[in-house]
Amino acid sequence: MIETDILIIGAGPCGLFTVFEAGLIKLKCHLIDALPMPGGQCAEIYPKKPIYDIPGYPEILAGELVDKLMEQAAPFKPGFTLGEKAEKLEKLPDGRFKLTTNKGTEHAAPIIAIAGGLGCFEPRKPPIDNITQFEDKGVEYIIKEPEFYRDKKVVLAGGGDSALDWAIYLSEIAEELTLVHRRNAFRGAPDSVEKVMNLADEGKINLLINSEVIGLNGNGQLKEVLIKHKQEGEKTMPAEHYVPLFGLSPKLGPISDWKLNIDKNAIEVNTLDYSTNIPGIYAVGDINTYPGKLKLILCGFHESTLMLQSAFKYINPEKKLNLKYTTVNGVQGF
Repeated sequence: MIETDILIIGAGPCGLFTVFEAGLIKLKCHLIDALPMPGGQCAEIYPKKPIYDIPGYPEILAGELVDKLMEQAAPFKPGFTLGEKAEKLEKLPDGRFKLTTNKGTEHAAPIIAIAGGLGCFEPRKPPIDNITQFEDKGVEYIIKEPEFYRDKKVVLAGGGDSALDWAIYLSEIAEELTLVHRRNAFRGAPDSVEKVMNLADEGKINLLINSEVIGLNGNGQLKEVLIKHKQEGEKTMPAEHYVPLFGLSPKLGPISDWKLNIDKNAIEVNTLDYSTNIPGIYAVGDINTYPGKLKLILCGFHESTLMLQSAFKYINPEKKLNLKYTTVNGVQGF
């Protein structure tokens, strides 16, 4: 059995940062993730996607952020159980939790920190009858390698941050880039919306609002898309790639059976310390919910930091935790 102070479910950015913050207060961590490598969605789904809201980095690729977080966590020697899903949770006689994965690996810890992002997820697919015929033949739901789209005719669909960010990025790579959005207003960051509008004015993006892709045509490989505009009707346009970026459909999986308070596939927490309704179990990052919740990586970092102050007191009720500053002591000083 693998024993540790804090068992972290999810090795994405929030989980990795938790290792660093826990190390500063002398708590050991072990991480479990269903993916075969650390980094979560940043490593598996969009390693080349630029991120703009990490303090100190005006722009950093998701994969590079994972590398930096792994480097930051390395001095505290975290353990990893990768390629396995957290499945069965039970309480041991000594008060610790025992967690068993789908492959039978057993772990024990007094603290469980759930940092599972969106949990188990799959892309939300648009209701196009023949879309499965073109999957991996011109239809992709996730952009992993932007160079794949260099000098190609690309149609993106969506109105959130992911669609906007990729539209900005691919506008310099694709031969022709079209962004289709079914509404006339976007849900993404105002700065990204402004950039997309400017690129459209410059002719670098074909921006089609109040529109949606309703059909795909091709002979074994995507050749064109059928687009419907609310007022102007239907038209076809050439497309070698169609990428609908409508987000991910989250599923908590086995975690939903752990008797935690759940609201719409997210775990309810107390914002005092991001604790759940079960003492000793916390949830940070996109997997939790509370009034005013923002699903940003930097918010998850903040949540992890406060959570660990509470976790330390839960493990060491008789000890006083003195907050120290890395600017004064340095990591090696803890």
